[in-house]
Amino acid sequence: MGAQVVGRAFARALQQEYAASQAAAKARGRSGQQSAAASSITGMSLQEAQQILNISTLSPEEIQKNYDHLFKVNDKSVGGSFYLQSKVVRAKERLDEELSIQTQDKQPPERNTET
Repeated sequence: MGAQVVGRAFARALQQEYAASQAAAKARGRSGQQSAAASSITGMSLQEAQQILNISTLSPEEIQKNYDHLFKVNDKSVGGSFYLQSKVVRAKERLDEELSIQTQDKQPPERNTET
């Protein structure tokens, strides 16, 4: 009898988790799919890119400022690491891609005015 109770509770928890993940997927919509595609293409998640450039919000000015600093600090001519410098470049590319996805979502869809 105890196993039945545990089994039902487990099944109910699975159903709730599945429903929550479906709702989250719908909420992310198209921009979530594009963001996942960008992560796949660049090989870096948005969170990883934000950690590398040490930013919390996607502000183009802050991204550029931190990128410039980290790129110069990791320059091989000043004793830096080419590997780290390349990670900084990839992080900036990933964040730039995310910014372009967000600006696409904010623009209204184009209408064809030709008749």
